[in-house]
Amino acid sequence: MSSSTISKAVVFAVFAAIFLVGCAAQKAGPPIGAPSVPVTLATAGKQSVQQLVQAIGNVEPSATVQVRAQVAGELIRANFTEGQYVKKGDLLFQIDPRPFRDALLQAEAAVSKDRALQAQAEANLSRDRAQQKYADTDAQRNQQLVKEGIVARSQYDVSRTNADVYAESVRADQSAIQSARASLESDLAAVEKSKLDLSFCEIRAPISGRTGNQLVHVGNYVKSNGDTSLVVINQIEPAFVSFSVPEQKLAAIRRLSAAGKLAVRVTTKDAPEKPVIGTLSVVDNTVDTTTGTIRLKATFANAGSVLWPGQFVDVSLALDTKADAVVVPSEAVQAGQKGSFIYVVKADQSVEDRIVTTGQLVDGKIVVESGLNAGEIVVTDGQLLLAPGAKVMALPGAKTETGKP
Repeated sequence: MSSSTISKAVVFAVFAAIFLVGCAAQKAGPPIGAPSVPVTLATAGKQSVQQLVQAIGNVEPSATVQVRAQVAGELIRANFTEGQYVKKGDLLFQIDPRPFRDALLQAEAAVSKDRALQAQAEANLSRDRAQQKYADTDAQRNQQLVKEGIVARSQYDVSRTNADVYAESVRADQSAIQSARASLESDLAAVEKSKLDLSFCEIRAPISGRTGNQLVHVGNYVKSNGDTSLVVINQIEPAFVSFSVPEQKLAAIRRLSAAGKLAVRVTTKDAPEKPVIGTLSVVDNTVDTTTGTIRLKATFANAGSVLWPGQFVDVSLALDTKADAVVVPSEAVQAGQKGSFIYVVKADQSVEDRIVTTGQLVDGKIVVESGLNAGEIVVTDGQLLLAPGAKVMALPGAKTETGKP
């Protein structure tokens, strides 16, 4: 065996020995007689904690409208700035109104003509009815006189023919009046349509909200109800926030919603210290079977447009109040390979690492769901110097009370 091979074997054996000794020392804990580690302590306490369901939400506008032209024509004016807040009824666009004004004038002229024709037909009817009445009377008189032999049959025939002619004139006048009325109604409808089309030349905001990019610019010809919208308006006062929660919370949410509105608090990434308060407004009608969650929606007044469509926010939904929840300062909870743990001080002033299940964070305190009892002493600072079994010494004046044990 070469000397180099022997040297490598010796080095390997030395490192293996060191590793085994270190592992044994770690398993055995701190050396006997090791000095106490100075730490900060706190007592696990109890307090009433309102249970919160926390999630990531997405801001949505309460209404979205794609503004389109309702008549075809040349776009001659845009009366807003992109991104501007507009009120319902504000003028947004102007389409060239001249063709529609001409159409209105023509329709009004046709109405005037129809009314004149109707008036003439009614006058003719009145005249012909009077003449028919006279001719009928004359024919009836002559018919009687013929029977009495006073007048000749031919005279009666002439009077009867005159009566029939006037009756036909009356029927013609009535038909002319009906035709004039139909034309008048049609042209009156054309006038109303022309007025409506002319009003559509002014495109006004259908809702109050924030405008987006102008999608069609002045000078372009727009189609009636075309595929391309002119601008999109998002109503963000109020605004919605959609978020999902585990289906296990559904029963509590439905029960509490039946009793009254549930408060929902959201915070933005850029201003976490300024929460916005709203109310739960919609519980979806089905659970998502792929994720095991239920979709919720909250409504916010959103004064000042703090929330913006598409923005992601942190959501907290307040549910029941849990009495006598065990709480400790959040600094006491450490992350380990087996999960969250807390160093708990035993009666002999040594510590043990206790695996715990934690809940929500409330004002710098964290709820411990399991693994810890109220009244137990925990380490809140100095954990880096500790190992299971280590002795601790509370720093003077550093022991604090978390709540009522």
